[in-house]
Amino acid sequence: MPKVILKSIKGLILFENVKFSYNKEDEVIKGISLKINPGEKTAIIGSTGAGKSTIINLIARFYEINSGKIYVDGFSIQDIELNSLRNNIGIVLQDVFLYADSIYNNITLFDKSVRKSDVINSAKEIGVHDFIMTLPGGYNFNIQERGQMLSSGQRQLIAFLRVYIRNPDILILDEATSSVDSYSEEIIQKATKKLTKGKTSIIIAHRLATIKNADKIIVLERGKILEEGTHAELLKSKNSIYNKYNKKNSLDLVEGF
Repeated sequence: MPKVILKSIKGLILFENVKFSYNKEDEVIKGISLKINPGEKTAIIGSTGAGKSTIINLIARFYEINSGKIYVDGFSIQDIELNSLRNNIGIVLQDVFLYADSIYNNITLFDKSVRKSDVINSAKEIGVHDFIMTLPGGYNFNIQERGQMLSSGQRQLIAFLRVYIRNPDILILDEATSSVDSYSEEIIQKATKKLTKGKTSIIIAHRLATIKNADKIIVLERGKILEEGTHAELLKSKNSIYNKYNKKNSLDLVEGF
């Protein structure tokens, strides 16, 4: 049976009783069911090892699930042609990989079909252009191996611009602001707002400011969804795990639940 080719998608994501383990002894995702509507911004929070990044890896099929189903726009991701699936997903990770080359080539990933005018306009739209122009040579600045000439925040800004130019229908931000300076974080917050507008977005973050305005917040612990709702809804329960995070003003590990 030929694989499904997704040329354009709405971005509906559905998990049905999904289970996954990296090895036979340790089940990481324990029967998760969730629905992310098209254009919805969903935040996934939880302590280290809760399974947050694993969910992202499963959506992009970097790993195959043990059981259950994951659907995108009604199609099982196992029935979708792999490149077609991944071409519709943009991911910004905490650890950004950059080539020892110009900023321009790192943004376009050497795609000759991307026009420089489009790169510059996109950079201006998300607030990255001014930072690039402060560097010697601007877009031609050579960042050297793994971007060692840039700060962690500056590397993240390049990653945001790289994804923005691709204009994917599904956007995933995995700890994208966890290790940046306050100046870069301010720009990244603005870029995030621009980047996620009208797109199905999944955000994993350690800072409450990043996820307070999400359409849905999912509290994940030990491979299970324990709580789900908006920021306001989750705060109504004084004993909720999310409330404990909020009181600490941090999404780090909460002891004693």
